[in-house]
Amino acid sequence: MKTRHFFWRLIMYRPGLYLINLFAWSLIHMAPLVPGLLTKAFFDHLEGTYTFPYGVWAIAVLLIGAALARIALIFGGFMTDVHFRFRISTLLRRNMLSHVMKEPGARAIPCSPGEAISNFRDDVDQAEEATSWSVDTLGLVGFVIVASWILISIDLQLTILVFVPLILVVTAAQIATARIQKYRAASRESTAKVTGAISEMFANVQAIQVAGAEKRVVERFVSLSEKRRQSMVKDKLLTETLSSVFTNSVNLGTGLILVLASLKMRSGDFTVGDLSLFVYYLTFVTQLISNVGNFMTYYKQMGVSFQRIKSMLQGAPASLLTAANYIGIGKFKNKRNQEKEAHPDRRAQMNSLTQGRFNPSAISAAEDGMETAIIKAPPLSLLEAQGLSYRYPETGRGISNINLTLKRGTFTVVTGMIGSGKTTLVRTLLGLLPAEKGEIRWNGERVTEPADFFIPPQSAYTAQIPRLYSDKLRNNILLGITEEPGSLERALHAAVMEEDIKHLQHGLETMVGPRGVKLSGGQAQRTAAARMLVRDAELYVFDDLSSALDVETERKLWERLFSERGGATCLVVSHRKAALNHADHIIVLNGGEIEAEGTAEQLLASSDSFRQLWYGEETG
Repeated sequence: MKTRHFFWRLIMYRPGLYLINLFAWSLIHMAPLVPGLLTKAFFDHLEGTYTFPYGVWAIAVLLIGAALARIALIFGGFMTDVHFRFRISTLLRRNMLSHVMKEPGARAIPCSPGEAISNFRDDVDQAEEATSWSVDTLGLVGFVIVASWILISIDLQLTILVFVPLILVVTAAQIATARIQKYRAASRESTAKVTGAISEMFANVQAIQVAGAEKRVVERFVSLSEKRRQSMVKDKLLTETLSSVFTNSVNLGTGLILVLASLKMRSGDFTVGDLSLFVYYLTFVTQLISNVGNFMTYYKQMGVSFQRIKSMLQGAPASLLTAANYIGIGKFKNKRNQEKEAHPDRRAQMNSLTQGRFNPSAISAAEDGMETAIIKAPPLSLLEAQGLSYRYPETGRGISNINLTLKRGTFTVVTGMIGSGKTTLVRTLLGLLPAEKGEIRWNGERVTEPADFFIPPQSAYTAQIPRLYSDKLRNNILLGITEEPGSLERALHAAVMEEDIKHLQHGLETMVGPRGVKLSGGQAQRTAAARMLVRDAELYVFDDLSSALDVETERKLWERLFSERGGATCLVVSHRKAALNHADHIIVLNGGEIEAEGTAEQLLASSDSFRQLWYGEETG
């Protein structure tokens, strides 16, 4: 998709509202035609070349009325413009965020958090500005057409001179196009780096202090800030230079008019009223010059922003950015087609799931009119992974040709040395990493899109590093789901959190702070476990959940989980004995491949790697 197609699709998201906005601003820009004619009549009346039937005072009253009417029109125009702007920017941000949330976890954001924030904030604002300025430009065209007809009827030569600045400005803007794109891209990139550096500093304050690296970190930040300052100055200087050319072109036009008008007035072919009309209209004609130049600048800058926004899609069609979706305003009628264009692969998967023996039901969940498809598969009897492989592009490390079978109700542990591929295996299985080859089957039916499928009620997952929000503990566990009677208490008990809740000052209402800093490492891990267990699922996946737990707490956690999980299947990444002792089946990874598998007794007798893990923990 090219920039012009992106621009057009933004306008067509709400074509009715855009046309209303265009009509409102066309009236605003056409309104000065009346005061201009009244001004001409005023001076011609004073000069004696024309007699206004109702006198000079009537002209004054009409001028005041025209000014008040234009004020009312401007108020209405700002209302329509704000409504259109807000919808455009909200749609873009909504679609970008939706795509990020539906991507596999490792590919969710292809850039630093700072650059992503810049994409969501600055680049979307640039697209909003370009679409808004198009309304002003088109509205002023109507004024120029009518004004030109009026001026040509008075004097053709002077009318032509009025448009000379327009030609100069458009030419200047075209010449400056390449520079505008270059400086705007550099400005956006440097801003993203500064924002990212700030985020990293706040996230790693302790590490910086312990390493005594405050000076080096500050020096790096100063360097990034200086580069940003330079790129911003260049960008702003060029933008303001062009704006100055656009704005001051009125002075050039006025000077040309005065020189020519003085000659014509001597011969009696030109009146004072004619001169006032030319000068009055020239001011608004140069607004078109300025708007055309500004619009062209914003349009070119939008092209840069569009390329940056597309990078967030990681190869997905750019059309999903402008796909019609519900944004929380008014009623959204197009429920059936809202995801068809934006996510064709997801729609195809849903169709394939409903056609075979799989036959899951699509649940429409939302009272606000937005339709969200939720996959609900039959209860798990057998989960199989065959030939599952993934290699990290940067290092070439990963997993290769993994065959995995999980039966209903079993407790399977994946273990191995550091770097053996344990986390990579579970993340590839769940679709958080895109498998390079291999297939996954649920009850014999192939899962084509694991990232969409392996979510509640199919599976629940706890990552190796818990991700908590600066919110209440209760909200961190529920994450928006409706609390069923007794469900939270059961989850807290299974996660061995009940005693911790009693000792927290405000219990479940305690604010945990950014990334859960008010909780210990073990409490954060058990909070993540409770978050997972409060969601009913067929498959629970734990990635090194107990690494920050003491021996007794870990023993209680696995015992409770083992006794209370019912028919749920568990897949656990761990090297701790407490987990290995409960395992029905253990898989030992080495170098990204399965080295051995079996029970703990079998592996102690047959696997050197497993014995090192088992007795190494005892030594530790």
